[in-house]
Amino acid sequence: MKKIMKRISALLLGAAVLAGSSTVAYAEKGYTYNYDWWEDVQYSPDLYEVTGVFTATDMGLEDKLSGPQGLYVCGSMIYICDTGNNRIIELERTKKDSFECRRIIDSFKGDVEITTFSSPTDIAVSEDGCFYIADMNNQRILKLDKDLNYLMQFDQPVDSTIDPASRFLPNKISIDTAGRVYCAATNINQGLIKYEPDGAFSGFVGATEVTYDWTDYIWKRLATKEQRAKLASFVPTEYSNLYMDAEGFIYACTSNVTEDDLADDSAKPIRKLNLMGTDILIRNGPFAPIGDLWWNGENSGYDGPSLFSDITALENDIYVALDKVRGRLFGYNDQGDMVFTFGGAGNMDGYFRQPSALDHMGHDLLVLDSVDCSVTVFSTTEFGGLVYEAIEAFQNGKYYESGEIWKEVLKLNGNYDLAYIGIGRSLLRQEKYHEAMEYFELKWDDENYSKAFKQYRKEWVEEHIVLIVLALFLVLCLPLAVGRVRKIKHEIDTADIF
Repeated sequence: MKKIMKRISALLLGAAVLAGSSTVAYAEKGYTYNYDWWEDVQYSPDLYEVTGVFTATDMGLEDKLSGPQGLYVCGSMIYICDTGNNRIIELERTKKDSFECRRIIDSFKGDVEITTFSSPTDIAVSEDGCFYIADMNNQRILKLDKDLNYLMQFDQPVDSTIDPASRFLPNKISIDTAGRVYCAATNINQGLIKYEPDGAFSGFVGATEVTYDWTDYIWKRLATKEQRAKLASFVPTEYSNLYMDAEGFIYACTSNVTEDDLADDSAKPIRKLNLMGTDILIRNGPFAPIGDLWWNGENSGYDGPSLFSDITALENDIYVALDKVRGRLFGYNDQGDMVFTFGGAGNMDGYFRQPSALDHMGHDLLVLDSVDCSVTVFSTTEFGGLVYEAIEAFQNGKYYESGEIWKEVLKLNGNYDLAYIGIGRSLLRQEKYHEAMEYFELKWDDENYSKAFKQYRKEWVEEHIVLIVLALFLVLCLPLAVGRVRKIKHEIDTADIF
């Protein structure tokens, strides 16, 4: 309904504009874009630019990568799961545009039968330097120390919902500061598997809501037992990837979404899970964080919606999701507003053939391509640097400075909605409510406008309380006084005169 109302409003506004003028200006298409309140594409200056595309040769490797699936950044170190070659590449970023190979990890030491990897798909590194590796085809999650000595492993959980005869295929992992392991496994759709530091399975986290079509549900109720057995069960969907931020919250994404759920805003392809597994992601933006808003049309160029294969979260609470369908990166702020979109499918720098993993190093973004067998590094431009500077100034309580920086952003892109909203939020925190309302009104930010209006109304009442009381007194007491005078006058006029 929300989208329909926006479309109707857009049509009415367009008709009004066309009635007043026969000239229509179209924005030139660019690499980076965003969506406005009307859900129309607005192209903008690039927030990110390509620093370099690094292949095996650039990394100092003698042979090529083969179908790499995992990417992990730890300080200046970068770890790549070279899945097809059953190894892990340890790199160090020595310069902005330079990687050096420090170690090739293809085996480890320890009293265990198999000391090599079989299709490793992900890796995580703890604060004390221990490695956690999703060794998929060996059906285990390994824990090794920094010298590659075997410490322990995490095996298939024992649970009534999991068939013990099925293969355990850990795909993506993350760890917290206490050493707990969270795993997204292929064919396990009850949520993220949670292991305690001692390896004990402690349950599932963040199981997604069950969705189904009503016609299928009704048919399932009317069908025979044999017919029901042939129908797909209504079960939660599995996660595609996860990332744990500095505060211990898990950003998780899933590509198991339907077009109908996306169209009616009931799908949640991105979630932010707390320790209880509850989704606490804020979605205050004009549209949900689902990637591209339009698909299956002449203008989209792609069949189907965005499907996220990986996600990362920067220290400034900007989270970025990787679309494996379009090869695009979608960035959102902590309120759920889209900050940027860029990328695409292709062979040029900044485009991808099959992006498989995403991570960040500071503000820089690193994308692993499993077909091109390369890592693309993106760094912020002047425009992107200003956007991040404004966001971080606001987070640090520097509200005036944040507003001034947003004004600099507007000089570079006058159509950037977040700049207007950012200025409005900075004015709101400076208690300049009326001015904030004007900026929120410009970009149809109903929620923030209501907050500013509530405070402005309170402030106005406090400043005019004397006039308000006087007006109320006059409204309530003046009629009584006039009535009393008239009554007295009437008594005098009708009194007997002796």
